[in-house]
Amino acid sequence: MTDRPQSHLTGIMLMAGFCLFGPAIDMFAKLASDTVPLLQITAARFGFQLIFLIPIAIFMRCLYLPSVGEMASHFLRGFLILMATSLFFLAISYLPLADALAIFFIEPFFLTFLAVLFLGEPIGWRRVIACIIGFCGALLVIQPQYQQVGWPALLPVGTALCFAFFLLLTRRMTQTGSPVTIQIFTSIAVSLLLLPVIMLMHDGSVEMFRLKQPSSFEWVLLIGVGASATIAHLFLTSAFARAPVGILAPLQYLEIVTAALFGIWIFGDVPNLLTITGVIIIVLSGLYVLYREGKRQGASELSSA
Repeated sequence: MTDRPQSHLTGIMLMAGFCLFGPAIDMFAKLASDTVPLLQITAARFGFQLIFLIPIAIFMRCLYLPSVGEMASHFLRGFLILMATSLFFLAISYLPLADALAIFFIEPFFLTFLAVLFLGEPIGWRRVIACIIGFCGALLVIQPQYQQVGWPALLPVGTALCFAFFLLLTRRMTQTGSPVTIQIFTSIAVSLLLLPVIMLMHDGSVEMFRLKQPSSFEWVLLIGVGASATIAHLFLTSAFARAPVGILAPLQYLEIVTAALFGIWIFGDVPNLLTITGVIIIVLSGLYVLYREGKRQGASELSSA
């Protein structure tokens, strides 16, 4: 994959696509979680991804048998996203959602600095500032209260670390692999990791692991989880194939903007002045990253002319 300033703008646009569709996963999951167990929602997410992606891979002729080492990377990637999801679900059972989200959004900082350590990617002060500004905007939108402090606050920190390593692995794997096949093999890995849990817990002894026959509307919601996850993560893997981590990390805060819009549209949430201010700050931070990369691309084109 290319990693030049010309491809960075494409990566930014693809990351914006992820931030548009990513919150739709949570929206469908939230609607389904009222009546469908969390294990079933998780299994549906990755199961439907396979159903949607395999025909695409066959059409693109990019499906192949991965090596043992490559499949090990997919299992690690699948384990990380499962751990991130599980720790966050556990976190919101102890903490208010806003507090858990606010703590989780230290993740772009983890991601930016871990990319320096593990990928050797450069980091400039402007990218760190963009992360800080985006984080401030996120706090204004989320408006955490921090009424409860203690060990549960470590759970969203664990989520942030797992997701940061998940994205680092995504960045490394996309340099040689297709986004479509990466998603397929990771979905297979997650399905295999979930299978023993489903077999052991399907009897309903633990409520969140209980299986049920979904209604027609619940099937629509589960398909929505899978479809939005498929689209969002194709955008995500394609973005990390084209742009460095330091550029993409601050853009993750755009997810909060889309989530706020879904909250207004679907759940009737009414934003206050702080929420609107936070959204504006996040959007401006994202536009600054876009402006900087556009300026770099222009300079690159002039130097090569």
